[in-house]
Amino acid sequence: MKILFFGDIIGKVGRRAIKKALPTFKKTYQPDLIIANGENLAHGAGITRKILQEMREAGIDLFTSGNHVLSKPEAMELLSETDGVLIRPANYPVGFPGLGYKIVPVGTRQLLVINLLGRVFMDEKLDCPFKKFDEILAQVDQKNLDGVIVDFHAEATSEKVAFGWYADGRASAVLGTHTHIPTADAKILPAGTAYLTDIGMVGATDSVIGDKKEPIIQSFLTGQPPKIDVAEEGEVTIGAVFLELDRKNKKVKKFKQLDKKIKV
Repeated sequence: MKILFFGDIIGKVGRRAIKKALPTFKKTYQPDLIIANGENLAHGAGITRKILQEMREAGIDLFTSGNHVLSKPEAMELLSETDGVLIRPANYPVGFPGLGYKIVPVGTRQLLVINLLGRVFMDEKLDCPFKKFDEILAQVDQKNLDGVIVDFHAEATSEKVAFGWYADGRASAVLGTHTHIPTADAKILPAGTAYLTDIGMVGATDSVIGDKKEPIIQSFLTGQPPKIDVAEEGEVTIGAVFLELDRKNKKVKKFKQLDKKIKV
């Protein structure tokens, strides 16, 4: 099973880059499934039905999310659709709308995709992502699965790294999202789990993690809250990973970090 996983897609410029670049990615890697973190699709925060459909038509099959998933009013409705393609972090408290994981059919095979949210520097009232991972694996019949992919959406690198070691041998891959900066630690852990602290983003290169530079710089200079606005022009950085799973043991046999620049 071949999988492409894109980091946080930021605003309109990110969406344009995906539409322009995806045909080449598909030709090169011939993925069976394409996943992306979609929590920043709608001008940097949240997602709408129209945008979700736009990205589906571009070729993305499933969307994970994170702490900004409810930034747009439509999110509640989108998450509540049990046959939908948008999942949210599984460790939100009981009663939160939507699903935190999804078993995705890929031809005759099945892939379990889990979305988790870190607590360090985020929201410590969340359920423990480590224990939630255990709960999900206990609930799911793993005999029929061909792999387990975790999007660990978190701020602290230490929490992501710790979770990678915790899940080693039980997840096919643990892929970090949220910080929008790709890390240089792509590796396969001793028990076979592919790990990367952060995939990066699909957003404007000439920016501060996808936002216009000037307000952010001014905020650091003055100590005042910035007026955040998404950078929507120029070169785009595309952060992604390519995975190929071995059906026999659910382990990753190919793991490649992708970093591409594209003009839109």
